[in-house]
Order: sequence, then C-alpha cells, then structure tokens
Amino acid sequence: MAKVKNRRDNHITKRPKSSAGYGDSYGTSRLRSEKSFGEKESKARGVKRRESRSLERVIGGDFEQENTGVIVGRNPVMEALKSGREVDKLLVSSVEGSMIKILALAKEAGVPVMNVDKVALDRVSAGKSHQGVAAYISPYEYGQMEDIFALAEERVEKPFIIILDNLEDPHNLGAIMRTAECAGAHGIIIPKRRACGLTETVAKASAGAIEYVPVVKVGNIGYTIDELKERGLWIAACDMGGADYYKADLKGAIAIVIGSEGFGISKLVKEKCDFVVSMPMVGKITSLNASNAAAVLMYEVRKQRDSI
Repeated sequence: MAKVKNRRDNHITKRPKSSAGYGDSYGTSRLRSEKSFGEKESKARGVKRRESRSLERVIGGDFEQENTGVIVGRNPVMEALKSGREVDKLLVSSVEGSMIKILALAKEAGVPVMNVDKVALDRVSAGKSHQGVAAYISPYEYGQMEDIFALAEERVEKPFIIILDNLEDPHNLGAIMRTAECAGAHGIIIPKRRACGLTETVAKASAGAIEYVPVVKVGNIGYTIDELKERGLWIAACDMGGADYYKADLKGAIAIVIGSEGFGISKLVKEKCDFVVSMPMVGKITSLNASNAAAVLMYEVRKQRDSI
C-alpha cells in the first residue's frame, strides 16, 4: 500500500475573548444605553461562539482528517475525480458553474458530498483559494473486496473479516487494524459515510498494520453483508443480548460486526446479521471500548481456528 506523500499541519482559528467595560464619567442614561447595547452585543457574540463551536464539531467530526491530503479549487478537484483517484468526501459551499460538473463526477464515483458554508472551507483550506470546493484524499490506498478473499485463499484459510459500522475514532480504527493483523484477519470493511477513513492518526495507531491489512470502503454495509452471505460467510454482530461469545461457533468463514462508539450497531445492520454474540459484564461498567471488544472476539476466532 502507498505511504503518506505529504503532511499538512492542523490550522486552528482562535476566537478572541469578548469583554465589556463601562467608563465612570458617563451619565446614567448613557450607562443604561451602553449596558443594553453591551447585553445585545454579548448575546450576538454568544450566538457566534455557539455557531463556531458547532462548526468545530462539524470540522472535527465528519470533515476534518488532520488536513492531510486536502485538495482545494475547482480544477484540481475536477481532475482528481476524472483520474479515478480515491476521494473520501467533498466539501462544497456553492452549486453553480463548473461545480455542477464536479458534483456530477462525485455522484458517478459515489463520493459523499457535504454542503458547508464558506467559513468552513476557509478553515479547511488554510487560507488558500478554494473556489467553493475542497476534496479529502486519503494518504493511503483502500483495497477491494477481492483483495480480502485473495489473501484468505493465499493463506489457505476460510475468510475472516471485520466489519465496522460507522466507527468514528481513528485511534480505535488503528487499534482494530493492529489486532486484525496480529490475529490473522483477512481484511476490514468500513462505510463511506459517517466513519473514520485512513489517516495518519490511524496509521500511527495501527503500528504499521495499515500496510498489511486490506481496508475496503463500501457504500452500504447492509448490501455488503448480503454479498458476503452469498459467498458463504456467517455474520456475527457484537452487541448486547446475545449468546456468550465463547459458546458461539466461530470456526468457519465469518465476518464480525463492531458498532460505533456511541450508538453501537445500527438496527438495520443488526437485523442482517445471522447471530449476536456478547461478552459477560460482571463489573459496574456495562460496555467495552470498540477496539477492546473487537480484540476479544478476533482472538476467540483465532483460538477456535487453532483448536481444529
């Protein structure tokens, strides 16, 4: 897999602190007027701060990927799409002129498009002229579904796949990749939307496993599960309310589904799974971190396969 070609530093816009002061020499009416004005100004600034925090959550969640591999400007983005380069997502602030063609290319390639305001693009582009569009390009190459099955065939093993349903934390993704490589999983599947992609943080957390474990991006996890079933895999969901994981038969061709940090496995995806496995919780904490749960299950699969 290709290594990171370049790196850009994060750019954080600092907001000035708001303050209000009143001189002692003003008359009472002037003071009341200034106080009223100050309250209005403070409220307005409060709204702006809330909007800014909201924007930071957007940039920091779905959009921000360490400012690594960001292409800005209409022509560069258009050429990247034309060349078939892997584009994680587009950020757009206008839909006119050549943007119509860019959006058509993105739709054809199945690239998620996020509508944002100009302020968001200004921050993502770090002061460069973005012309209303920015594209996130992964610094690492994604694999294809056939890469996973080819690896299983090469090792003369039944397919062993990890499916991540909207996992958002890059440290969790990296940790899962590391365990997957060590436990002998053949690949990882992630969705195109509302999920962490391959970033430098993921690469670092994976401790190099990113170079060896195929990661496949798909448009729909539910459809992908149907495809895997047709190819002979059993699908196990890691969630509450299932059988103890060590009592389940995990020796055959299998895919294990791990849910997101905050919401677990989505209802539709869980319904698509063949069975649910759970871990006994005897302490006061009722759940494990996603990467911890994945590690336990992956090594249970390894244990059962090695016992054959």
